[in-house]
Amino acid sequence: MKNIPFVSIHGGHSGQFCSHAADTLEEIIQLYIEKQFSWVGITEHTPTISEDLLYPEQIAAGLTPELLLDRFGEYMLECRRLQNKYRNKIQIFAAMEIETYSGYEQFVPYLIHRFQPDYIIGSVHFVNDMPFDYSPSKYNSTVESVGGRDELYCLYFDQQYKMIKLLKPSVIGHFDLIRIFDNEYKDRLLKPEIIQRIERNLKLIKALDLIMDFNLRSMAKGADEPYISKSILKTAYELEIAVVPGDDSHGLSSVGDFLAEGIEILTNLGFDTNWRQPKLLHY
Repeated sequence: MKNIPFVSIHGGHSGQFCSHAADTLEEIIQLYIEKQFSWVGITEHTPTISEDLLYPEQIAAGLTPELLLDRFGEYMLECRRLQNKYRNKIQIFAAMEIETYSGYEQFVPYLIHRFQPDYIIGSVHFVNDMPFDYSPSKYNSTVESVGGRDELYCLYFDQQYKMIKLLKPSVIGHFDLIRIFDNEYKDRLLKPEIIQRIERNLKLIKALDLIMDFNLRSMAKGADEPYISKSILKTAYELEIAVVPGDDSHGLSSVGDFLAEGIEILTNLGFDTNWRQPKLLHY
């Protein structure tokens, strides 16, 4: 453990640019340096495309899609400034976490062209344009809208597959986030129609030589394992997929949280801890 470098392939959400995070981005970078991280991907959420997709917290803050787009531009400028300012102390990637709501197929390429991030994280937080990860009530509403939890998992992994195939993101974010408010997820992940989709997606990730984010934020919310669940993680290992820790920090209080535990899990399963860096986009 002593010789394994601290990194985060998915981190650095800040109160400066994210309505459900805290603290400034520079303060967060300084803490990564203090904790002796070798490198970190700052992966702020991309702006939403329409008012119908705003989160309650964004509505309460008076934000609009236009304001979020402006704020994201400010984020990229600040991230580039910090990348340069601290280049002798830590390697910073100025990245972005994309979304898969209606219209993302055109909107995400536009954002990539406009802001030119170092890489993108492909995540799914919406199914049928409903934000299932926001709260248990939102999760249950999404379940009801699609006809059940099994159906929700199938739609989630189908949507994820489409996104991976279309955008080929360097990193796949919290692969099984769909389990977030499901106490029975360990059994559900073993159902044939769900396993089939998981294995299909993993094979595509391997074929495209992408990295999976071993996302530790679930531990901060009381889960007993990170995203990726152990059953999926074992298959990823068998397929020789690169898996790299991400603290998914949302402020100073969560920078580097559970990283040691995550490294131990990956080490015990035999994963390569000479952490692979994401493929950078070229313009």
